[in-house]
Amino acid sequence: MTIIATGIDLAKNVFAAHGVNDAGKVELRQPRVARAKLNALVAALPPGMIGMEACSGAHYWARLFQSHGHTVKLMAPKLVTPYRMSGARGKNDAADAAAICEAMQRPNMRFVPVKSEDQQARLMVHRARQGFVTERTACINRIRGLLSEFGIVLPLKAEVVRREARNHLEDLPGFANLVIGDLLSELTHLDERVKQYDIHIRTMARDCNAAQQLMQLMGIGETTATAIVAMVGNASEFTCGRQFAAWIGLVPGQYSSGGKARLGRITKAGDPYLRSLLVMGARAVLNAAKGKQDSLSRWAVSVAERRGYWKAVVAIAAKNARMAWAVLTRGAQFKLPA
Repeated sequence: MTIIATGIDLAKNVFAAHGVNDAGKVELRQPRVARAKLNALVAALPPGMIGMEACSGAHYWARLFQSHGHTVKLMAPKLVTPYRMSGARGKNDAADAAAICEAMQRPNMRFVPVKSEDQQARLMVHRARQGFVTERTACINRIRGLLSEFGIVLPLKAEVVRREARNHLEDLPGFANLVIGDLLSELTHLDERVKQYDIHIRTMARDCNAAQQLMQLMGIGETTATAIVAMVGNASEFTCGRQFAAWIGLVPGQYSSGGKARLGRITKAGDPYLRSLLVMGARAVLNAAKGKQDSLSRWAVSVAERRGYWKAVVAIAAKNARMAWAVLTRGAQFKLPA
């Protein structure tokens, strides 16, 4: 049996495998493979290419299959969908595995880099911190909503909500006093958790040379730098900075036809967390750019004057993404613009 390409449809407990030889003939078709038997099945295959959709657990399986000598290709699920023969077979695990096997062999297919254990561990810090931040925001909004029932309407600013809720705590009747007190206690606990994870991120940034190099760019701090390194490593999967910016979702969608170029809004592809970090950093760069004479600040101000504040923010974020790609790929050879 000579299998050169195998597509695996991942799941929690039951997987599907589809393998073909160099002539495209199906040599392996197993629509139901138990989780405990998947590793043994792949280990018995001759070294070749294995394709999977980039989803939960995909990077773990990719590292495991690479240890058996296979070349693993991860793809975004939306790029696999066009290769599913829905009219002939419908949507099932076996059809998904066959579509993955077909898609991974296309010469222009775009792949997701396989993350190492260290990358995923560092990325978990960001995910946990962002979860605490989301819970903190929800807690603040819950306090605002409950206090409004007693005629106490507070603004959106978090520090004002904390201060005014404490000031009105003794004026609340019965259980209202108990509830708001508990919510303020929970809010304090979430603040402490976020601060602890900020310390973890600061430690990661201090111990990572790539993150230190990224932090030389205006608008990229410890959180953004460590998030970029955790997500893309050395960015070798991207051929240019624009491709990296497009992967994040910071380039406009194109709807061109008949020789006429039509550019729309930013695509918002990729990870929204990384994009939001770059956009927040770009806002800080633009707000501090007035009066500065370096090339980036002058360019940022000129874009804002010509195109408006928010378009300038996105343009700065896209430029930072391109320079971040250059930093990761060139390392010490990268020189900051004067």
